[in-house]
Amino acid sequence: MTSSVIPTIRPARPEDVPAVVAMVHELAEYERAPEQCHLTTEQLTSALFGAGAASEEPSAPALFGHVAVDERDEPVGFALWFLNFSTWAGVHGIYLEDLYVRPSARGTGAGRMLLATLADICVRRGYRRLEWWMIDWNPAAGFYASIGAEQMSEWVPYRLSGDALRELATQATTVGTRKGD
Repeated sequence: MTSSVIPTIRPARPEDVPAVVAMVHELAEYERAPEQCHLTTEQLTSALFGAGAASEEPSAPALFGHVAVDERDEPVGFALWFLNFSTWAGVHGIYLEDLYVRPSARGTGAGRMLLATLADICVRRGYRRLEWWMIDWNPAAGFYASIGAEQMSEWVPYRLSGDALRELATQATTVGTRKGD
């Protein structure tokens, strides 16, 4: 059943992490790959709030998040994102890693408001792009088209992982690398 209450969008807080992790696992189930999802609350806390979030020396986060919350301030949806960079445009953009709205909150505008929040960040900061990937059978394609998103068909995704990633890593040289690389 769809709620008639319009969710509020706000930046994710540490207390939202367990709910967001649960929703990431729900998303993996929806995308028919639950066995591939291993995210923990500790991992997401570290990524969103810095490796030392609980220590005296926090590091800068590399991941950002917003949640859609109901009238009880309980998360019902989320957007996890990070900055990318266009060498051609010379400016950052936002890459949306995941967007998910729980079935009970679909139809409330939560997904549109999460995307609108990220679009607003792009506009205010002078970023030129808000990009994401979508699994090809996702019925959200119609929604994305309705807000003006364009499907990028000329770029083909590649992924290096597992044994192939480890094998290529054995060919790396360390001459001239920066500290921390």
